[in-house]
Amino acid sequence: MAAIPLDLLDRIRDLERRVRELAGRANIRPALDQILHGDIRIGEGGQLIAQTPQGVVTFKVGETSQGDWGIFIRRADGSRALTVGDDILEEDQMLRLWSRDPGAPDKVLVMDDAFSDRFLGRPLLPIQLHPTERQNTASTGWEVAWWGTGPATHAVAHMSLHTYANTGGGQVRVTMQADGMSAVTVAEYDCPAGAWTEREIVQPMHGIEYLQWVDWTVEHRNKQPNRDIETRLFYAINRHTLDPSEAPSLPTRTPPAAAAAVPPPPAARKPQPEQGLRTIDD
Repeated sequence: MAAIPLDLLDRIRDLERRVRELAGRANIRPALDQILHGDIRIGEGGQLIAQTPQGVVTFKVGETSQGDWGIFIRRADGSRALTVGDDILEEDQMLRLWSRDPGAPDKVLVMDDAFSDRFLGRPLLPIQLHPTERQNTASTGWEVAWWGTGPATHAVAHMSLHTYANTGGGQVRVTMQADGMSAVTVAEYDCPAGAWTEREIVQPMHGIEYLQWVDWTVEHRNKQPNRDIETRLFYAINRHTLDPSEAPSLPTRTPPAAAAAVPPPPAARKPQPEQGLRTIDD
């Protein structure tokens, strides 16, 4: 038969038991090692940090003591693996993938460009230029010595040309033409007779989008008839900017269409009073 409290003492003892149970449960803390629902927000400074038992920080996200926001992933030995932002400099939001070579831990394998927001920085990639049968020519008119095409992957094109001209000398001209744009003369210069003329061509990708196709043409000609001129290409690469002065200008872009304005909901119609009656709003 169930026990039925018959007097006040039984009721007090039951209340005391319940209070002890509640007090015990209040002191039991759940393990704080899971997030089953919801977000964690780090704002107005501070970082979320993970480190090894030896104290090596392997992961940080948030604001650094220098005031930069970013994500910093390091290996167990403390060497950098992947960073977004910079835990040394302020306001540097580059993305970098770092080498695992213990002898050169500060070598960056992959990164975007430090001074041009839309281009790749590393690795460097070649510009595909190929010689033609007129790499050596006797013509006094412009002849194509080298030609190639490919997408713009980096902010700067850099090539090295060497030209030899016989009596009377010659001229060299380098042009580029991005898809859908007019041709641009990148360089045009004279080559004295009887000597190799070396020229470094450095051209920022002004007004060109990332991966926009670009044609390159290297032409040359003799200044006197019945002479010959030869142009050799030592290298042609797409590379990152070396300083802010090499940053290319932005392309002319059509602004995105403005979102159609959503008309406000129609105002609620005020009930019309019956003929002869008045409302409070009247």
